[in-house]
Amino acid sequence: MTIDAQEAAIEHGHSGGGQATNAPLLQKLKASLASAAGTIVFGMEDGTVSIFGLIFGVAATTSSTATVLIAGASGAAAAAVSMMAGAYLDAETSRDEIQKKQAQLQSASSPSAAADPAELASRLTAAGLTAEQSAALSGAVQNDPKVLRALLVALQPAPEAPPNPWEQALWMLVADFFSATVPIMPFVLLPISQARIVSAAVTIALLVLLGFGRAQIAGRSVARTIVETVSIGVAAALAGVAIGVLINRAFGG
Repeated sequence: MTIDAQEAAIEHGHSGGGQATNAPLLQKLKASLASAAGTIVFGMEDGTVSIFGLIFGVAATTSSTATVLIAGASGAAAAAVSMMAGAYLDAETSRDEIQKKQAQLQSASSPSAAADPAELASRLTAAGLTAEQSAALSGAVQNDPKVLRALLVALQPAPEAPPNPWEQALWMLVADFFSATVPIMPFVLLPISQARIVSAAVTIALLVLLGFGRAQIAGRSVARTIVETVSIGVAAALAGVAIGVLINRAFGG
């Protein structure tokens, strides 16, 4: 083999190794994204709606871009961290509950555990058998603890995969903060009078996309979910404007 051929083979091996190394990372990222899809949509909806209402409440009572940006940026950061903490605690609680259930199932299916014909009949009924069929089958094996226990183990529900609290929390942080920047960015780039209009337009467009995503995840009506999501965002903006105007009139002098 010539030197050029050897160098080419080495380079090919290195590039192949890089692709092999990147492949598991991409698979892990896709799996993480899929497991946190609900968290991401929820975080984006919260970030969009809360900051949309906040900055419109401020923008309705001031012509200062700096004031709007300070309120929006500080609100976005605080909300994102708060939602991150909430997502972590929720996932941690869910994980602990799942692990507790799994430990109970393992204890019930251990060789030393008592085999209960009534429990078998209950699981058979839950699996789709009639009450008479369940009673007959459990009665047929009630004197054989080994078979009874084996059937109980076979009828156990599939174990749930416990959520990773840090994974859910980080996705929540990214989703919430990213979506919160959408209604804020027009105020960075445009005069405040134009920014109000552009911010409303891009935020409503994002809410439409979020409504579509919610519908796909939950298997709901797309039109209904989009209308629901947009309506919540518009209601938040109107509430922010109303509160801002009331406070400005009461304390603005």
